[in-house]
Amino acid sequence: MYTFFKAFSYAWSGIVHALKNERNFKFHLLATIIVVLAGLLTGLSSIEWFIIIILIGGMLSLEMMNSAVERVVDLTTTEQRPLAKQAKDLAAGAVLIYAIVSAVIGLILFVPKWFN
Repeated sequence: MYTFFKAFSYAWSGIVHALKNERNFKFHLLATIIVVLAGLLTGLSSIEWFIIIILIGGMLSLEMMNSAVERVVDLTTTEQRPLAKQAKDLAAGAVLIYAIVSAVIGLILFVPKWFN
C-alpha cells in the first residue's frame, strides 16, 4: 500500500513542477481558465462539458509529456544531434496538433451558442 501512495506522490510532484516551472503548461492552464469561464457564461450542456474536460485533460497531459520528452533528450546528449532535435520537434508537433484540434472543437461548441 505504501508504494501505491508513493506513486501518487511522484505524480503530484510532476504536476507541481509543471505548474511552477513550465511556461507552456502555464499558458495552457490560463487557456483552461478562460475556456471554463466562457463555458460557465455560455451555458454548456453536460455533453459539451464532457468534451471540454476531455480536451483540457488531454492538452495538459500532452504538454507534460512534451516536457518529459525534452528532459529525456537533454539527459542523453548536450550536442546538437539531428535525432534529438527530431524527437523534441515531434513531441512539440503533437502538442500543436492537439491544440489546433481542441481550438476547432471549441469553436464548433461555442460559436453557434454565441451567434444564434
